[in-house]
Amino acid sequence: MPPTDVPGDSLPDAPKQQVPVTEKGLPIAILKDQVGIWTSPVRIRAHDLIWLLPLGAATGVTLATDTDTMRELPRDPGFNKDSVNASNALLGSQIAIPVTLYGIGVFKGNAHARETGILSGEALADSVVLDQVTKIIFRRERPLYNNAAGDFFSSKSGSNKSFPSSHSMLAWTVAAVTASEYPSRWVQLGTYSLASSVSLMRVLGQEHFPTDVLVGGAAGWLIGHYVFEKHQSRHVKKTLRAATG
Repeated sequence: MPPTDVPGDSLPDAPKQQVPVTEKGLPIAILKDQVGIWTSPVRIRAHDLIWLLPLGAATGVTLATDTDTMRELPRDPGFNKDSVNASNALLGSQIAIPVTLYGIGVFKGNAHARETGILSGEALADSVVLDQVTKIIFRRERPLYNNAAGDFFSSKSGSNKSFPSSHSMLAWTVAAVTASEYPSRWVQLGTYSLASSVSLMRVLGQEHFPTDVLVGGAAGWLIGHYVFEKHQSRHVKKTLRAATG
């Protein structure tokens, strides 16, 4: 009896054949990922509207209200700095999870933990590439510049560009891989709460507009999901056992 569809069927398609990746194969895997990521718009299908339409609507709302929102939030140097420091600490804690799991996997012979660490590293590298290229293209000013006008394609943004949020993208990338590898309710609640907190602190720190963290978080989650679906092996074996059991 064939396995039933899983909830992820409405999400962006990843390659159907899962190919486990090793440390040695990471550079090639990342290069191949970039091809899939940058060409993904040409593979959009009708069922993708299930998540594209809500995301597009939410992005439209945040774009229309970004400036007003940031002008209403506190511009107290002490508060803003504390928020930025909190976002750094939270992101560091989140990235430490797959790093720790990788160490456990290597030294304890735990293949599942090792896979989580490797796939998280691959997805993080993918996100860094997307983030940096996108920043160069859109060149959005930070909220503390020009009274939070949030202008895109600004020649004044320099190297300190706002869109998308790197912290948010990386946090949601790790969250997606971790929650997919360990799909328990408590793991998902913990890792997604951590990612949400990183995004919130970036806004409260006047480092990013709501649109920056929304788009960054969505992109990070999609990349994490893509890498997991492309390479994970444990989930496939579990599904096969359930189908043949």
